[in-house]
Amino acid sequence: MTDAPPHTTGTSTRPAAAPPETAAPPGLLERLCSAGFARLNRSREWHQLPAPLALLNLRVLRDDLRRDNLHDTYGAGGERTRRAPADLPPYRSYDGSAYDTHDEDMGRVGTRLDRNAPLHLAFPDPEAELMSPSPREVSRHLLARRGFIPAPTLNLLAAAWIQFENHGWANHGENHQADPFTVPLAEDDDWAGACPMRINRTRPDPVAHTTPDAPPTYENTVTHWWDGSQIYGSTEERCRSLRTGESGRLIIRNGRLPTDPAPGLSCLDATGMNSDYWTGLSLLHTLFAKEHNAICDHLRAHYPTWDDERLFHTARLVNTALMAKIHTVEWTPGILDTPVLHRAMNANWYGVLPRWVRRKYGRIGSGEMLSGILGSPTHHHAAPFSMTEEFVSAYRLHPLIPDELTLRDHRSGRRGETIGFDDMQGATTRTAIDAHGMSDLFYSFGTAHPGALVLHNHPDALRNLARLTGEHIDLGTVDILRDRERGIPRYNAYRQMLRKRPVASFEELTGGHPTDTRLLEELYEGRLDRVDVLVGNLAEPRPAGFGFSDSLFRIFILMASRRLKSDRFFTTDYRPEIYTPEGLEWIDRNGMIRVLLRHHPELAPALDGVSNAFAPWRNL
Repeated sequence: MTDAPPHTTGTSTRPAAAPPETAAPPGLLERLCSAGFARLNRSREWHQLPAPLALLNLRVLRDDLRRDNLHDTYGAGGERTRRAPADLPPYRSYDGSAYDTHDEDMGRVGTRLDRNAPLHLAFPDPEAELMSPSPREVSRHLLARRGFIPAPTLNLLAAAWIQFENHGWANHGENHQADPFTVPLAEDDDWAGACPMRINRTRPDPVAHTTPDAPPTYENTVTHWWDGSQIYGSTEERCRSLRTGESGRLIIRNGRLPTDPAPGLSCLDATGMNSDYWTGLSLLHTLFAKEHNAICDHLRAHYPTWDDERLFHTARLVNTALMAKIHTVEWTPGILDTPVLHRAMNANWYGVLPRWVRRKYGRIGSGEMLSGILGSPTHHHAAPFSMTEEFVSAYRLHPLIPDELTLRDHRSGRRGETIGFDDMQGATTRTAIDAHGMSDLFYSFGTAHPGALVLHNHPDALRNLARLTGEHIDLGTVDILRDRERGIPRYNAYRQMLRKRPVASFEELTGGHPTDTRLLEELYEGRLDRVDVLVGNLAEPRPAGFGFSDSLFRIFILMASRRLKSDRFFTTDYRPEIYTPEGLEWIDRNGMIRVLLRHHPELAPALDGVSNAFAPWRNL
């Protein structure tokens, strides 16, 4: 038993990415492929092509997006001074700093969200046009759930998972209470909240612009990196408050996360990020806090002289990479259930070569294709790394949430009571777990379907939501207004910026659905250019097996790999000297089902024969 692998103390021994301005221009072959597929896609989209050609089309499209759809909101004027860090520690920092050799603050908490849209398209409408058409009327007539439409290939854990992950990537913080928006209400509106409807504005960017013609920008109040900050927090103070101070472990008491000590928040878990919290999040935050502790115990058995800090940071690296792997090769192929996407997402992580090749010989070459992104050179492409406003917008996936959940016994499968969403969110989060137990809740989530991401399926509970902050909101109205406020291009402009032909009619947009065609045409007064991106993405016909639109998918093509490719802990520092050999093996050997069974072995009968934990579990 060795005391430590080499090079795990001090600074990282490999350089991070070169500055983006040094990126080489596309070569002749890349330009030819780009032009060729652009021409082909005028008549046939990538998903209409044979599988090998479709995979190549996706690769070329991703390269195009990397080159043309990453825009730095700090601009060339240098509103934020970029300074090289004194060293690169061999672990994830508490606040997301010191990931890059050229820019200590890249990805740090408190830096701006950037853009996938060219900056000239990122301006919001004039104030008078923000309410055109009324976002409340869009919510009432196009989003409101008429009857639950399930997503039959998924379970409710898939809905909880994406919110769990998204909370570690981006957050705008608490809204600005001064000068709220006033949303007009129709005479027949049944809104039960205060009249008129008022919606607080997004908190302004605390960093003033030096460029007068720049669009509005906003601060990310969590780290930008895929670093598990939803569990660990985005500040050292928050992180240390969640730790025992011994053996690298997080605080778990009687199988539960402790209560949040902040005044009025004892209904929530003490964790890295508990905004908009509900039982689904509590299950996953607790599960991966337990997984962190299991990794600590495993590492301590191999390196008994390591102190608390070293065990914690190494376990965090391993736990975070395991979550990223689960998202890449399990959740994403679950919601985009096509053979091409299964192969594409596995290639992102593993490469196209069989897995045994990497296990036996290590990486083959430095490129992404053969051996995947892991361990390849770090690259930020056209702009310094950050999350983007379009990426935040892409995760407006609220139709996934059901209005109620039927509880089921994990031992017998017997159905119990049905509870509403309000009975397991906000003030009732921890009491729901106390009342029903994690085992039954996990089984109930595993056998329940989320909602389909289509029009007329936005949950009633979220369209009449009382938040712990005291706000009473229609989240459907908020979703529409936020995109307009933050300058997300409307649907047809959004398609064009992502290399899709704009739709030519409302009938084409809805796939010929007569009722929806008429509703959209009336609400948007015949103006296709005014259709909101959320509405267009919910209405758009989609490839077979896709849980959301191809237009939306293009943001993921770009950003899903960018979260890995820009992060040195997934690229140049994804190696045994940083993670330990045992840590890398833990990531390679584990997945969501094994994590569930490690901490909830009583769920084994429900998961017997299930290949993807986000697909429906066995009905016992």
